[in-house]
Amino acid sequence: MRVKEVADLVGISVRTLHHYDEIGLLIPEETTEAGYRKYSQDNLTMLQQILFFKELGFPLRKIGEIINDPSFDRQEALMLHRKMLLERRRRLDGIIATIDKTIQHSKGEIEMTDKEKFAGFDFSSNPYEQEARERWGNAAVEQANDKVGKMSKSGQEALSEGMNDIYRKLANLRGTSPQSAEAQAAIGEWYDFLNRLGSYSSEAFKGLGQMYVDDERFTKNIDQFGEGLAQFMCEAMSVFAENNSKE
Repeated sequence: MRVKEVADLVGISVRTLHHYDEIGLLIPEETTEAGYRKYSQDNLTMLQQILFFKELGFPLRKIGEIINDPSFDRQEALMLHRKMLLERRRRLDGIIATIDKTIQHSKGEIEMTDKEKFAGFDFSSNPYEQEARERWGNAAVEQANDKVGKMSKSGQEALSEGMNDIYRKLANLRGTSPQSAEAQAAIGEWYDFLNRLGSYSSEAFKGLGQMYVDDERFTKNIDQFGEGLAQFMCEAMSVFAENNSKE
């Protein structure tokens, strides 16, 4: 297909395709002696992948790094795109429902509680993935996504409950010293839990604990199990990392 045909098919401009070619993001299968760009089916497949990443807010430079990485797995990427878009749809559906109720409320047709007025504004649903990627690279995050994505619904529920059990155990210990044997045993369970999903070094584990207190979204989420839990975990994770730095 020629560039104009591709542009018409996809709904983007010819200039955009020219730009993708110029920056090495999407190089046509062939460029004729007359300078006409010709795109193959493989080109179209890659263009679709680029647009999926773009829809999710990835900058072009980052998209290029991802798709040109020899370890890039298109099938895995598609599954991740799907999960991220489903989460976006879930949040949008919640906000739309709140808008509909607000319209009815403004007409005097229904009453709304203060809590209902803010339903759908879910700022705690997985806001941390990008930070984790930037701080420790993609490996641990992608590995965790892959493992969780392959689990059955019951498996995912069991995973969530296991996570909450550790949070509750740590919450019951937050009045003790982070260096105590009980606290270190419990935080060791958290370390083992995370490493069943990804691959966290002692240093990365310590850095994650620091993020629990540096980022108010982490703090708010964790402190649901008990006020001060995020700070307690941060300190306990630091001690654990120092004690296990040779591992």
